[in-house]
Amino acid sequence: MTSIKDFKEGDSISGIYLVNNVVKGKTNNGSDYLSIKLQDSSGEIDAKIWQVSAEQMNDIKNGVFIDLVANVIKYREALQLKVESTKVVAESDVNLENFVKKAPIEKNDLRNELQQFIYEIDDRIINIIVSEMIKKYEPELLNYPAAAKIHHAYGSGLLYHIVSMLRLAQALINLYPSLNKNYLYAGIILHDLGKIEELSGVVATEYTTKGKLLGHISIIHSQIQKIAEEINEQDSEQVMIVEHLVLSHHGKYEYGSPVLPMIKEAEILTYIDNIDARMDTLENALESVEPGNFSTRLYALDNRSFYKPINGNSKGEK
Repeated sequence: MTSIKDFKEGDSISGIYLVNNVVKGKTNNGSDYLSIKLQDSSGEIDAKIWQVSAEQMNDIKNGVFIDLVANVIKYREALQLKVESTKVVAESDVNLENFVKKAPIEKNDLRNELQQFIYEIDDRIINIIVSEMIKKYEPELLNYPAAAKIHHAYGSGLLYHIVSMLRLAQALINLYPSLNKNYLYAGIILHDLGKIEELSGVVATEYTTKGKLLGHISIIHSQIQKIAEEINEQDSEQVMIVEHLVLSHHGKYEYGSPVLPMIKEAEILTYIDNIDARMDTLENALESVEPGNFSTRLYALDNRSFYKPINGNSKGEK
């Protein structure tokens, strides 16, 4: 089976791939078609089934595995599959590791690095809250994505996002020593943990009913309050500040924050979050782009296309 990252225009391919999005549509003449997104551990690609059968319309759903035959074409500067035939494959007949993209760092290494940052939180109340929250969510945190789409939407993506943000925070604290390490680290570690209840998991990730109705900010905020009450510190300023960091981390009302950042650490948290999310989005978008070409338009980045320089590697080599 050819990995998605190795597809080239003009290839005829066959193999098993995971369906992670399905949109039903009709052509101008009224015929049914399916627009689907396929993935394996190397990446994802859009695909179209034009001569769709009633069986395909019924059986091809988000989260199923299909054995297909298809041709690789280019559409609007992006590779796409024109599917000729499909057959649904039982999940028990595949190795899930072959279909789920993973963070570039092993999850156990990420967990150990996260623990080192928690050790550095020397405020007793804040450390208890963070440690108890990680204990509650650790099994899922090791595997969960940070989103259904856009950024860090892969295995261990949430943990990788948190650790990457902590590294950025550490550098900024060295540059701006007035930043409170305890607050900033806690805000970073806790800010997206609610996504473990907001999202369905790492395979064919969707939003849960709880996630749709409550959202990850309110989910984790209620958990912070619960732990604070258990240790009888619900009225402490430390708890209030940590709650503020979580509630304000999206930075603007229109982005879903019920309050705006009102302390230095909350302001910096929003920028660190945005930097890491944007960098991951760009890394993923440009990974399959040949030097000297543009990416497809990125909705999350103002619908812009990004150019990949011919001499743009990090070492400056020609």
